[in-house]
Amino acid sequence: MADEISLDVLYEVSVADAMRQLRAVPVATGGNGPDALLCVHSAHPGVDPGQNHFTLPTDTLKLTLVTADETVAWTHDVGDGIVPGVWFCPVFPFDLDGDGVEEIWYVDTVDPDHPFSLDGHRLARIDAATGETTGTWDWPDYPYEPMSMAYRNFIFGGHVRGDPVLVTAQGTYREMKLQGWNPDLSRRWETTFAREDPGAQGSHQCPVLDIDGDGVDEVLWGERLLELDAGEQLWCADRDSWSGHSDIVQPTLDHRTGEWTVFTCRESHVEEPPRVVAYDASGERVWTALEEGHMHTGWTARLGEHGRVAMAGANKHAAYEEMDEYAWDAFTGEERELDYPVYSTLPVDLDGNGTHDLVYEMFDREGLVVDHRGEELGRVDGRVARFPPSKLFDFPGEQILAYTADGRVRLWGDSNAADGDAARRRYERPYYRKAQRLASVGYNWRNVAGV
Repeated sequence: MADEISLDVLYEVSVADAMRQLRAVPVATGGNGPDALLCVHSAHPGVDPGQNHFTLPTDTLKLTLVTADETVAWTHDVGDGIVPGVWFCPVFPFDLDGDGVEEIWYVDTVDPDHPFSLDGHRLARIDAATGETTGTWDWPDYPYEPMSMAYRNFIFGGHVRGDPVLVTAQGTYREMKLQGWNPDLSRRWETTFAREDPGAQGSHQCPVLDIDGDGVDEVLWGERLLELDAGEQLWCADRDSWSGHSDIVQPTLDHRTGEWTVFTCRESHVEEPPRVVAYDASGERVWTALEEGHMHTGWTARLGEHGRVAMAGANKHAAYEEMDEYAWDAFTGEERELDYPVYSTLPVDLDGNGTHDLVYEMFDREGLVVDHRGEELGRVDGRVARFPPSKLFDFPGEQILAYTADGRVRLWGDSNAADGDAARRRYERPYYRKAQRLASVGYNWRNVAGV
């Protein structure tokens, strides 16, 4: 066991009497202090829209803002009518009015008796200072698709030459719709992809970044790149050879060159190889791997002497010990050998040295923390939250978010951490903050590690 890292609870606050799901996202509340943390939680487990996974909720979704001094600022109960799951209710902090304080955007309803109402859902805004709703607007119509494919909601945003643009989106697998909104909530643009259109489906991730450095943010919508000024598609990678769904779409920055590579893991059961592809900023292939397989998860990370590593895990329905795992150099595709299991891990730089450690988020290894060699560092008590380990409340290094069944939220980190130059360069990148803000939208739990 390594002795230089001391894994400890750095922060703890009680936010509820019971908790069986937790998302969280930093929120800028103004002033010079650290961001607050918005906890999105319920006493009912997260609900998926898939017919074989859906459960009837026994509790509502709550939004609780906590501050750096372990204080609960407020709790907002979303109430009946909104299913407590990330695909029904994404939550996104974004300063659309430009006052320096991020408003909190989420999906609400005016028809709580009908949780699947096509007419009742609303885009809602909360004042981060008070927790009060300050406005609602019609939520765009859902795609006319089966339930699992229709109720896939996203909210995100970016900037166009300094001006903020909010984006709402619906769908992932067939018909997909995206809308851009100006600061006055007038519609700026709308982009729709029909189910028969060529090219990729969406992803569970939606990274936002300025990949070409032109001052206009883009979103990676699956293996498509859309700019946020007019919602136009700049490229669709493998447009004529890939029509499926990619679980992982992760921008990865080469700090030596300043160039981005987009790492993708393809999940859909279609006979369209390859199953792992890395693209450059223009959507051209850099390297590929694996001719078949269900690539269910993956990430890119900095793993010490291994360098920048891209990982993919296959066989979603296999037993844990039977998972197929693969690793490559993130920029060249050269195979890498990792002699310890990495499926269900999240990268985290605990000590601030610029190299990632790993925390297991699922199954029998949940809570186990290892360094980049696979050596055990300790174990996190409770449940590991679906959250990208990252820098919170100005603690040195990055932290792991966890929670307990009785509603306590904890940050675990290295009590000996000290941020080095490599770590500080990561934190200062605009993409780092953008990736953090997506933590309660979709499955954007791994994005931060790409920078």
